[in-house]
Amino acid sequence: MAQLHNLDEIANIDEEVIGNNSRGEYIKKAIEDERCIVAYDKNLIVGFLLFDTHFFDCSFISLIIVRPTERRKGYATALIEYFIGISPTRKIFSSTNKSNKRMQEVFKVNGFIESGFIENLDERDPEIIYYRSK
Repeated sequence: MAQLHNLDEIANIDEEVIGNNSRGEYIKKAIEDERCIVAYDKNLIVGFLLFDTHFFDCSFISLIIVRPTERRKGYATALIEYFIGISPTRKIFSSTNKSNKRMQEVFKVNGFIESGFIENLDERDPEIIYYRSK
């Protein structure tokens, strides 16, 4: 689990990917609530996963981010596998935009199946819901 002293490093990864620091408080709260898992390569954080258990009393992976320079090395899979192992619920959900083909592939490779769509979150880019059982 991430610690508060990891916040700046995690927030920097997020900012590198999305181009701003708008999720800083969200990430901080997840760390404080012990809902942030990190992946390391040596002593460097290369990715992180945020989750909660308030999605219809099921686990929900709300965010998986891997440094762009470290992608396609198995870190997202490692984060997902670790989370599945510690998930307090049998059912695990997540989502990604229809336009995010890379993340769709990550979910499929890790045994998730499509479970529906949500329209109108991002204009003209539906959210695909994914599901996996423990």
